[in-house]
Amino acid sequence: MSKDEYLITDTPLKALTVFAMPMILGSFFQQIYNMADSIIVGQFVGSSALAAVGACAALTNVFICVALGAGVGAGVLVSRYFGAREYGKMKTIVSTSLFSFLILSIVLGVFGFCFSHSMMRILQTPGDILNDAVLYLRVYFVGFPFLFMYNILSNMFTSIGESKIPLGLLVFSSILNIFMDIWMVVGLGLGVFGAALATLIAQGISAVFSLFLFLSRMRRYKSRFDWFDRQKLYSMLQIAVPSVLQQSTVSIGMMIVQAVVNPFGTQALAGYAATMRVENVFSLIFVSIGNAVSPYVSQNLGAKKIERIKKGYHAALVLDVCFAVLAFIV
Repeated sequence: MSKDEYLITDTPLKALTVFAMPMILGSFFQQIYNMADSIIVGQFVGSSALAAVGACAALTNVFICVALGAGVGAGVLVSRYFGAREYGKMKTIVSTSLFSFLILSIVLGVFGFCFSHSMMRILQTPGDILNDAVLYLRVYFVGFPFLFMYNILSNMFTSIGESKIPLGLLVFSSILNIFMDIWMVVGLGLGVFGAALATLIAQGISAVFSLFLFLSRMRRYKSRFDWFDRQKLYSMLQIAVPSVLQQSTVSIGMMIVQAVVNPFGTQALAGYAATMRVENVFSLIFVSIGNAVSPYVSQNLGAKKIERIKKGYHAALVLDVCFAVLAFIV
């Protein structure tokens, strides 16, 4: 057995713990990545700028859920074929998903850029921060294809049992984002625009590195594949669409809450935005454990090791309880 196949060979609790820990650490750095803009803008520009960045969070999370759902749709099938050692089909899924979802990300990015002002008005964003919020949002949507690519490739890595590479890329991207934030916001005095531009650059570099690393990894699995397969795309969408709807439900709910908070003014919005950044640090731990279970189940399903699936479910519950206790104490 290859060391890449530990999700179908090691004991379930050990396999899930080894696999999930980098994902949990990754979620922590993802929040540092997200909080960097808020902290630096809030400290060096002011509460109005913090509120402008925070006002975009609920809306951008809805679009991020589309990227995450697309990644799940591709990742489940990649895991299944990887576990079954059908590497040609696995690589066909990879190629089909990258082409298809790149086009989708461009369409969504253009849509978001064109309607940023209208969407922020619908959310009742306070007038004194509306222009800054729209500016931040538009820069964000320019970089949306990079965000999409990074999330899909992260799912691809975890689907083949590799959760350390996405963690390394997140750490690198988070540190780069912080330094770029300080340079552009504090050094160049670009304010909200600088924070958005720093995030775009960090995401872009991270996405390009992810692509090169993943293509290099795929060279290990030598087999013929198709660049695009319509039937495989349909199979991905059958998984991706329910995943998008599931993940978007919470984000849409938070967006509605944000619309209720916004009319209370800039100070209330700044406080709400800061609190949500902290809350996400804890909630994403459990999301990461859930995301770790998906490749575990898919790989064992592909390898026809059905008895390991129930054991993996119980192991995931043990991890959930342990982290719930830890989060409560903190």
